[in-house]
Amino acid sequence: MSPEVVAHRGASTRRPEHTLAAYELALREGADGLECDVRLTKDGHLVCVHDRTIDRTSSGSGVVSELTLDELRRYDFGSWHGGEPAEVLTLDALLGLASDHGTRVFIETKHPVRYRGEVERALAEQLGGHRVDAVMMSFSVFAVHRFKQLRPDVPTVLLYDRLWPRTRPRFADYAGPGVQLLRRHPDRGQGVYTWTADDPADVALCRERGVRFLATNNPGATRAHLAANLTPDQP
Repeated sequence: MSPEVVAHRGASTRRPEHTLAAYELALREGADGLECDVRLTKDGHLVCVHDRTIDRTSSGSGVVSELTLDELRRYDFGSWHGGEPAEVLTLDALLGLASDHGTRVFIETKHPVRYRGEVERALAEQLGGHRVDAVMMSFSVFAVHRFKQLRPDVPTVLLYDRLWPRTRPRFADYAGPGVQLLRRHPDRGQGVYTWTADDPADVALCRERGVRFLATNNPGATRAHLAANLTPDQP
């Protein structure tokens, strides 16, 4: 089966990452899922920001956890990548978009962070307010375990960067290797979540290995690569 295409921070090759414009484009391009990173603001809101600071992706500067949501809303998170001006994206707004389109959301909690386990607790609570198909992810084994205790009904992914362990904890429903690990381990890949595959050779590799979820910055092109590699008798 062809992997499900997951838009990594939205269609982030063509639009500013973690903006509604990036996610709306990903949906138009046929993404099966949307991926985001979340951090807690000073006043306890979950926002979609990858870095510890907002310096790279906004017109402002500072540490996310030291700024309130109102303070973050003063800055432009869209123009830096050639996009239209945009406010910081809250997880609540992204969940609303995903719910409206019936699209799965893959949510990575960032670590280490100032508020530690509060991120997972806030996520578990916020998911309760939305009818959305969500998956929680983290590079932190402690974060995944903590979240699974709070929301055993929500699937989890333990992300791997440098090493791919032979076994994964029972509380992690999926392994999440980077695509470079997929290249290094020719005997693995079936049913995993892999990030981040944009190159056509990597996209083809994910299909050959039986990857379940393929995170990509360019969902439209990735979907086209997958379709081009299909033969008439393949699903």
